[in-house]
Amino acid sequence: MIKKEMIAMLLAGGQGSRLGVLTAKVAKPAVAFGGKYRIIDFPLSNCINSGVDTVGVLTQYQPLRLNTHIGIGIPWDLDRNIGGVTVLPPYEKSENSEWYTGTANAIYQNLNYMESFNPEYVLILSGDHIYKMDYSKMLDYHIANNADSTIAVIDVPRSEASRFGIMTCDEEGRIVDFTEKPKEPKSTLASMGIYIFKWKLIRQYLIDDGNDPESEHDFGKNIIPRMLEDGRKMYAYSFDGYWRDVGTIDSLWETNMELLDENPQIDLNDDKMRIYTRNFSLPPHYIAPGASVKNSILADGCVIEGEVENCVIHSGVKIGKGSVVKNSVIMKDTVVRTDCQIDKALIDEEVVIEQGCKVGEGNNVTVIGYHCVALENATVEDGAMIYPDTILH
Repeated sequence: MIKKEMIAMLLAGGQGSRLGVLTAKVAKPAVAFGGKYRIIDFPLSNCINSGVDTVGVLTQYQPLRLNTHIGIGIPWDLDRNIGGVTVLPPYEKSENSEWYTGTANAIYQNLNYMESFNPEYVLILSGDHIYKMDYSKMLDYHIANNADSTIAVIDVPRSEASRFGIMTCDEEGRIVDFTEKPKEPKSTLASMGIYIFKWKLIRQYLIDDGNDPESEHDFGKNIIPRMLEDGRKMYAYSFDGYWRDVGTIDSLWETNMELLDENPQIDLNDDKMRIYTRNFSLPPHYIAPGASVKNSILADGCVIEGEVENCVIHSGVKIGKGSVVKNSVIMKDTVVRTDCQIDKALIDEEVVIEQGCKVGEGNNVTVIGYHCVALENATVEDGAMIYPDTILH
């Protein structure tokens, strides 16, 4: 029988509805980030950098772009004969077929996949955060405490604590209280949605939860509280590195802009914890005579003939003469024609902005969805959210 010390289960099926038009046709983990990446690249890269070479990716909502991006796992060295990466959508069974109805239910429906590797431990991850983390250190902490469960936590401002699962710990780091998204949080220790469980134990909890008609089948609402009630040894693993929840338009824009800081908090050039992604073998970017680029990230295949300042420009983007683009994120294969003005925008992939258009005024984030076309001299109002495939006059 195959034996793995720890396998990872990566929850990547969420819609990410707070990202609005950017997730109308794509799952949140597949949203582009940082010039050449997608959000899911971060947990996948963390896995291989941590020595975790068996990853199940659970998909559901709008999975096409995500599935295409992952492929057989080559960019992350996860194309393995034993283990590697496996995409796990919901599937029809002989009885009781259903969509994934919660985080715990998604894992429960894939018990057979996990059992085939007979692991000692299971690592549960979310596919929609930007961070670098060595999961092997968290596993060492888990083993040292002989814990039944270990939850990665980060200290958050009290004003934001109600958005997270919040826990209280004793002096040794053992969790004594956990509440999912409390109205009045007792602490500021927030769950990062990263869990390590003893496999044999969590297997039984998942089975019991799957047979409970009253359960919402959610780790934060059901599994974790039930384990606490049973007196299980549950510990918090404190993480003090860079971690961002990019679940809103503002947070996605801000996290992209943080990459342009003089000393960014997350170092994408760190060889020890490199972030891997799918590459498209595009030519180098080109900056034409008379063009201007200030404090920006340019990916492969870009052609810049206008002015770019404080921007993250993804692969294959073209910006024409006389156009001025500031404080914006322009995603893959978008074309900005001549004499356009763009300020504080998130523009999705394969958008065409024709000559003389004005997008945003720099006050609020203006968002244009996938495959839109802004016709000549169109104006997109500051803070607008334009649905995919829209033609703007």
